Amino acid sequence: MLDFIRTVNGWAWGVPMLLLISLTGVYLTAGLKAYPIRNIGRGFSYLWKNRHGRGQGEISGFNALMTSLSATIGTGNIAGVATAIAAGGPGALFWMWMIALVGMATKYAEAVLAVQFREKTAEGHYVGGPMYYIRNGLGKHFAWLAVLFAFFGMLAGFGIGNGVQANSVADALHTGFGVPEWITGVAIAVLVALVLLGGIRRISEVAGALVPFMAIAYIIGGIVLLIIYADRVPGAIALIVEHAFTPVSAAGGFAGATVWAALRFGVARGVFSNEAGLGSAPIAHAAAQTDNPVRQGSIAMLGTFIDTIIICTITGIVIVASGAWQLCPPALSECVAGQGLSGAPLTSAAFAAGLPSIGSYIVTLGLAVFAFTTMIGWSFYGEKCTEYLFGVKSVPVFRVIWVLAIPVGATRDLDVAWLIADTLNALMALPNLVALLLLSPVVFKLTKSFLHHGSEPASK
Repeated sequence: MLDFIRTVNGWAWGVPMLLLISLTGVYLTAGLKAYPIRNIGRGFSYLWKNRHGRGQGEISGFNALMTSLSATIGTGNIAGVATAIAAGGPGALFWMWMIALVGMATKYAEAVLAVQFREKTAEGHYVGGPMYYIRNGLGKHFAWLAVLFAFFGMLAGFGIGNGVQANSVADALHTGFGVPEWITGVAIAVLVALVLLGGIRRISEVAGALVPFMAIAYIIGGIVLLIIYADRVPGAIALIVEHAFTPVSAAGGFAGATVWAALRFGVARGVFSNEAGLGSAPIAHAAAQTDNPVRQGSIAMLGTFIDTIIICTITGIVIVASGAWQLCPPALSECVAGQGLSGAPLTSAAFAAGLPSIGSYIVTLGLAVFAFTTMIGWSFYGEKCTEYLFGVKSVPVFRVIWVLAIPVGATRDLDVAWLIADTLNALMALPNLVALLLLSPVVFKLTKSFLHHGSEPASK
């Protein structure tokens, strides 16, 4: 089974997929005349003005972004950056930056379409996302594509939003404090179950409280470390840029990496972290209280900026500047190339090197909170995909399976968890990217109308 998954993974994250994700972002950025990059300030302005809600919807634009960020700010920012650097070298961070810059346009387009083509259920809930903008925007002939996205989205959640999160937290707590993995898994499962009982409103409220607090605390800790490593930061940035285009030789516990490895793992982990192109975030933004799609799209694109350009950058530079990416695990008596630290332990070692007393605690606490919010955010995504496929009566069944899967993921091998998550991400992204390209004229038209006239056709 693992050999089969590796084969599919190699195909799914091969040159065609990397080109599809990258070129879709480049095409949307060009078609929007770099609107997302040029209007980051506008996005933050809309976020502040819409913090209490504006227009039709279930949750405020602010809480929609927090729900989206709750699913994206997770192990990808702590363990994901570390695994990218461990496998692809410092240059992997450069490619994470590049995919994030064009990914802002992708995330923007996803949210615009999600709001424009969302539906209101008989129960009064607003639902949307790729399956709805495929069905309502492209028509019945593409209904199969909507089903394909919902199917892969339902399954992908158990990798990216469940197993990997539980696994990384359990690994960090076991490594740092000796807590058995199964205990961590059971504890997280209980907490997640309590939140899921309240639906999207409870999820958005919890995310709106936890995400800003923990993100700011983690960023402050990272900035303190960058100040401590101030003399090494310029060299670290130079190393990141250099090895984005040249191979890096083996040194210490690092096995060496090609340019292709830096590109592949940088893009794959970047997409895993900010989810631009996967089609997950628009499911949350479709529920936002907003009076038009462009405003919510402008808020949505901030998710990629905050997630990768700010948080992942801090993590990555700290890892490179500290030199932890070349360290060997303490358990090894001799440093063996290819057996260096990876995942959360690598980030923890980088933080502990600069802040010996509290560095590892910052990483462990941040990882635990981020992973928890990711699980509740992704549970909503998986729930909506399941509901699209099997109806509203399937939701309670999905929630039970979701909670039971958490302890299982916590006790599995980290490499296996990442492999499955990577593979499912790619399969989920394919139908969404096709839909974005086909519906891009709608995004361009709505944006142009809004910028020229200050409004556009009201969202449904």
